[in-house]
Amino acid sequence: MVSKRIVLKFPHRLVEQPIVYRMVKDYELEFNILKAYVTPKEEGLLVLELTGEDKNFDKAISYVKKLGVSVQLLSKDIKRNEEKCTHCGACVPICPTEALVVDPKTRKVEFYNEKCIACELCIKACPPRAMELHF
Repeated sequence: MVSKRIVLKFPHRLVEQPIVYRMVKDYELEFNILKAYVTPKEEGLLVLELTGEDKNFDKAISYVKKLGVSVQLLSKDIKRNEEKCTHCGACVPICPTEALVVDPKTRKVEFYNEKCIACELCIKACPPRAMELHF
């Protein structure tokens, strides 16, 4: 069993096709949509976490590439340097997945790595540079 995060970029001609449905049904994969931007007649961007048998994952990736979908593995991770973090909250409104939230009781910024899609927006928004990219 393998679980990988990927970014799919769809050309406009494929936006309205059931590509993820085919990946799940034909290749027996489970998916979790982490981020999606789909604009009809333009292009689509989908960040997914796919889980399933390694051989099925590889077949599904080959399938979407043959259709003309660009595939990128998310092989990087965002980490928070706890020593640098001042809990200022500058990262919170910029995070598209709510991986960074202010705890209402402690007023400290909580980082939920499992929600993070490594979009890197928090890195740019963090004044003390506590959010770091790791490969």
